Amino acid sequence: MHKYFFCLLALLSPSAWSHPHSFISIKTSLVTEGDSLTGLKMIWTMDEITSADLLYDAGKAKPGSEVWKKLAAEVMANVLGQHYFTEFWQQKQAVKFKNLPPEYHLSRAGPKAVLEFVLPLAHPQPLRKATYRILTFDPTYFVDMFYDNAQALTLPESLKAQCQLSLHTPKPDASMQAYALSLDKADAPPQEMDLGRQFAQTVTLTCH
Repeated sequence: MHKYFFCLLALLSPSAWSHPHSFISIKTSLVTEGDSLTGLKMIWTMDEITSADLLYDAGKAKPGSEVWKKLAAEVMANVLGQHYFTEFWQQKQAVKFKNLPPEYHLSRAGPKAVLEFVLPLAHPQPLRKATYRILTFDPTYFVDMFYDNAQALTLPESLKAQCQLSLHTPKPDASMQAYALSLDKADAPPQEMDLGRQFAQTVTLTCH
């Protein structure tokens, strides 16, 4: 049995029959110290169906209450179990992350649940004359994790003259798209297929 993003929370719609089943829009900004990159501040906004059970469990609890903290810890545990669903590359070298985020927070935005957290790099990475690639995706494509557009990427003011962020959205061929649509909610693609990667956007950070 594959462990999907919210396997412990059962956030699936009975009417969802094809991959992906859940949708999460992403916003990312850089966390820096001096001339080094130390992490990524991420905001994940879940679709209404994915959010429904979370918000039901939260009820009318006030933001920051123990109810919200418990739900946030459960969701974050799933994210950590999949290494933040994120890959960070410098050339062909994978950049490692710390095991625990320094902060995370779950909240409500209308009918949607919003997870905010800092993804910490294991070691600060230099920004001068450097290029990095960042991919955030569910390998099974059970969850479609995506940026709406390049405006979802934010550079600190201090880096705007030195660095730029760009977003590349792949275009899988028709057969790959048809295969993803053919999977029902009980199916999982072969692990070696790495289906989610075929649809994963690439964020490129380039600094001079």
